[in-house]
Amino acid sequence: MASNTNNSGEGSRAGNAADTGAEALKESAEKIWLAGLGAFERMKSEGPRMFETLVEQGRNMSARAKDAADQALRSVREANFESGGKWDKLQQDMQERVSRSLGSLGVSTTRQMEALAKEVASLNEQMRNLMAASARGGGARKASRSSGGAKKKAAPRKKAAASATAKRRTKSRAR
Repeated sequence: MASNTNNSGEGSRAGNAADTGAEALKESAEKIWLAGLGAFERMKSEGPRMFETLVEQGRNMSARAKDAADQALRSVREANFESGGKWDKLQQDMQERVSRSLGSLGVSTTRQMEALAKEVASLNEQMRNLMAASARGGGARKASRSSGGAKKKAAPRKKAAASATAKRRTKSRAR
């Protein structure tokens, strides 16, 4: 039985801790609710004045930020002017070195790639023209085969082939 009283005592302590935590949570939620109501009431009464105050502070802050940006820009321009174009020279040197390195690795330059792109575009255009011509000329080929001109060309070939065959026969009979 002694063990039962121990367990029941522990359970009541846990229950008290839970009740205390729930009570603290309830009080905290109530305070948050009241603070929100207070802020709402204050904004109703002081809202328009506070809004104008915030707008004025924003204008001041904007002017200071613009002045700081202008000053930073001036200092950068002065530094660039004082360097006497050293940055331009450095940039040009770096571009040349990178270009040489890429060339030694076999990487094509922009100019080479542009020339290649133009060549490919030209070849594509030629292929389109040939395909269009063959699509239009497909009927023309059939017509030329059925025309008399095509038969005239075919007839001499047939005669030449027939005479070559006759010559072979004659030679084989003579042997």
